[in-house]
This record gives sequence, structure tokens and C-alpha cells, in this order.
Amino acid sequence: MTLSLPGFDYHRIPTADGVALNVAVAGSGPAVMLLHGFPQTHVMWRHVAADLAKDHTVICPDLRGYGASDKPAEADDDTYSKRTMAADVVEVARALGHGTFALAGHDRGALVAIRAGLDHPGVVTHLLTLDVLPTLDMWDILHGADAKVAWHLYLMAQPVGVAEPMISAVADTFFASFIDDWVSTPEAIPAEYRAEYLRASREAVPSIVADYRASAGIDVLHDQADRASGHTLAMPVTAIQQDWGTALGYDAAGLWQAWAPDLDHRTLSAGHFMPEEAPAEIIAALRELLAR
Repeated sequence: MTLSLPGFDYHRIPTADGVALNVAVAGSGPAVMLLHGFPQTHVMWRHVAADLAKDHTVICPDLRGYGASDKPAEADDDTYSKRTMAADVVEVARALGHGTFALAGHDRGALVAIRAGLDHPGVVTHLLTLDVLPTLDMWDILHGADAKVAWHLYLMAQPVGVAEPMISAVADTFFASFIDDWVSTPEAIPAEYRAEYLRASREAVPSIVADYRASAGIDVLHDQADRASGHTLAMPVTAIQQDWGTALGYDAAGLWQAWAPDLDHRTLSAGHFMPEEAPAEIIAALRELLAR
């Protein structure tokens, strides 16, 4: 059984290239869109979404290639570029009648959110990112033995047909390893949600790999172009991370500051799945951001 957000209405909204996204909507008032991460679906936002819907229009899509959204074949580098996925979420908001909106993203969704903020500065009013670095910086800081924490990035960066059959052969083991290794409070992800994430990921191996492949290719080129031109995020940004920057020997706040002049950078004592492990803290941070 596919899980849904209680009290939310569901829509199937086509994007510019005909890819339809599964979108949950509730509440009224200023729009806030919440983008999920890997290996999850939009229901990871259940606690945060329910609170924000008291006084905001909350929009929770499954990203293209994930959950119940369409999973187009990887026709070219752009199919799963963060630029394309960012355009998707702007189209979704527009279809729902919102010309501007605040945007929060976790993990893969945060990378989409960053690209949306860079490409659509007049549309994205506020930006919250959870437990990522911008793509270009992420690749720059991974080196030596420390890079083993991101082994899956290298696996899924390989040419089409290499990682897909390997992952499909042990899909539940592969995806469960991230859920179980990255969560610090396992009870924050109840059994039915863990099963939902595994089911949804098992059914989306080619598109998930394509998403990651793009982040080792075209997404890097887009970030390099922005860095060369001095293009930065124009809106207020809050970036929250686990305290893994010090452990890996780099200045996470400093890296973020180069992209986001109006920055609030924080670390949080939680595992990777912050909206489920520390929802009160994420709700408070997002409401503080919206007030800036």
C-alpha cells in the first residue's frame, strides 16, 4: 500500500516536457514546497508538512524519477539534471496558482532546491537545505579514504548499464543500507515508512541512478558556470547539516557562504533524516527563515 499525507489532496501535475509529478497539497496562505531526499518519497515530510499547513499552502511533490511521479527514460544528460528537476517544481507551483514560493529540500531534494534558487531567483523567496553541500563543493571535498562515506556517488556515476543491474539484484539490501546507516534514531522511521521507501526505490532504480549520474556530470558543469560568473543565491538561505564538516576537514559554513550571501548556517545533533528525526527543530528553523 502506498502511504500518503493525512489531510492532503493529491494531484497529478504535468511539467513542461510532459513528465507528470505526484503532488500532495494542503493548507492556505503563502506557499511552501518541500522536496524529499534519497531513498525516500514526499511522505518523509509528514511532521513538518502537517505543522506548516496550519498557516501556509504546503506542496509536497515526489521528484521526477521517484515515488509515484513519472520516471522517464534517460534520453540525454538533461533528463535528470537538477536544472530540469528545478523547472519541474516551478511548473508545479505555477499550475497550483503560485508565482512565488518558499522552498525546502533534503538530500537530493536540497540539490534541486539550490538549482531552483539559482535559476529562478524571482520565484523562490526563501531556501532551506538539509544535510548537503552544493554539488560542485561536494565533489571537491571528497578525496582519499574519507570519500568512502560517499561510495554510492561513485557507483551511480558510471555509464548507463553498469550500476543499474547491480543495484536491482540486491535492491532492498542496497537501499536499506542507507536508511539504517544514516538514521541515528531508528524509531523515527516506523516500519511501514521504511517499507514504503524500499518499495518505491526498488521500482525506480534506473531513474534514481540517472539522477545521481547527472550530479557527476551536467550538474557539475552548471555549478561551474555559476561559480565562474559569480552567480549566487539571492534569497535568504538557511543551511542545516550534521556536524560532519569538521570530521571531514573542511569549513562547511565557508563553502556555503560563497553561494549564499544571506546565510544562516547551522549544525544539528541528528542523523541524516532530519525532518523525521528532529521535526520540531526543522519546523522552528523553517519558520524563522520564512520570517526573514
